[in-house]
Amino acid sequence: MGLVDEAFDVPEVHMAKGFRLELLGPEHNESDHRAWTTSIEHIRATPGFGDDWPPVGGMTLEENLADLRGHAARSARREDFAYAVLDPATREVIGCVYLKPGPPGDVRVLSWVRADRSHLDEPLTVVVTRWLAESWPFEVIGYR
Repeated sequence: MGLVDEAFDVPEVHMAKGFRLELLGPEHNESDHRAWTTSIEHIRATPGFGDDWPPVGGMTLEENLADLRGHAARSARREDFAYAVLDPATREVIGCVYLKPGPPGDVRVLSWVRADRSHLDEPLTVVVTRWLAESWPFEVIGYR
């Protein structure tokens, strides 16, 4: 059993203020890979990421696919949740949100947006914070 109560219906999709969030999975591989590999320096400068991710040398598309399968498996086990942030008009990945549950009821949140969409970082933070408060059984103990 994961860290999130089985009675809670984990949202697969959330739409709000110019964002579409979908549980991250293999179907996002090419768009996700393109999003973060074009924004490595920007993401590494985003609070919460630093030297850990993304890898400076990038990853192959196949390595990225394995990573996305891992995210999907952890979401299915309710251990943590990764969401692709999509442009609702194009369905192109423009970022990601990671929900990392801790002690019962607590969650840490990380997010990034592509370098060419850096102006969306703060609006995404607002949308995700509101969504968690209104729809999830968590108290946010840290964003970034």
